[in-house]
Amino acid sequence: MEFPVVNHPDYVAKINDDSKFPIKKFGALAKHLLDKGVVKKFHIPKECSIETMKTSHSLKYINDIKNKTLDIRAQKKIGFPINDSVVRRSFVATGGTVLASKLALETKLACNTAGGSHHATFDFGAGYCVFNDTAVAANYLKNKGYAKKILILDLDVHQGNGTAVIFKNNPNVFTCSVHGEKNYPFRKEKSDFDLPLKDDCTDSIYLQQIKILLPKLYKKVKPDFIFYLCGVDVLKTDRLGRLSMTIAGCKKRDEIVLSFCKENNIPVQCSMGGGYSREIKTIIESHANTFRVAKEIFT
Repeated sequence: MEFPVVNHPDYVAKINDDSKFPIKKFGALAKHLLDKGVVKKFHIPKECSIETMKTSHSLKYINDIKNKTLDIRAQKKIGFPINDSVVRRSFVATGGTVLASKLALETKLACNTAGGSHHATFDFGAGYCVFNDTAVAANYLKNKGYAKKILILDLDVHQGNGTAVIFKNNPNVFTCSVHGEKNYPFRKEKSDFDLPLKDDCTDSIYLQQIKILLPKLYKKVKPDFIFYLCGVDVLKTDRLGRLSMTIAGCKKRDEIVLSFCKENNIPVQCSMGGGYSREIKTIIESHANTFRVAKEIFT
């Protein structure tokens, strides 16, 4: 059985438009996955409901995004203006992670071609993140009784500060962030577990740390669901990263994490997170590797 992949059709239909960095990568990734036969079809998400969204964000903030009434200062903190396409994309991407998390309960793994907006917190967005889709999906599973103990494994190069704040006092959701020590955000929040890495961290050092970390997390948390943020901004080529990983090393990281989930029979939902290398083909190849690895391990 093919593992489910969630993608909004806009991300394919608009591949040839003039979307600005970093948004264009989502359409390019979806097209690549179809063209290369990695994925045969996509599950189409709907906009996340306000009822589901407000478990993780204030109603005022949600409505300010929906009605495009967010003040200019707050828009600048996010990094782009709030217009019709951003509003739709933000609600749909969040709905996509919620859908993927539900599908993962049945198939043990599901991926969203977008998502991983971990800088957004309860009442504001930041760092290209409008809504914290992972937090929304985690609260959805928890509130529905679909998962009792959730691990958010954030391996994006930037700390998942928004996620850490949202679940600061929640004993049922364990936040773990492995990130560049000196990278954005420059004022870090406190996750349940943080692993800051030195600049220019190589494949060998990074992968060894992950191999040591996963069994410890399993023993400590005993999760019955994992959200995996698999950003490819850990690459040496990344404009916003400060580590020195290769594409092969990044792929091996995904193999380690997804094999761990498979071996321990833990459902896992993957969101793409960041990726800002100068050449879009590098970003797409690295993100696509996550899907290739998932296909090898779970089908």
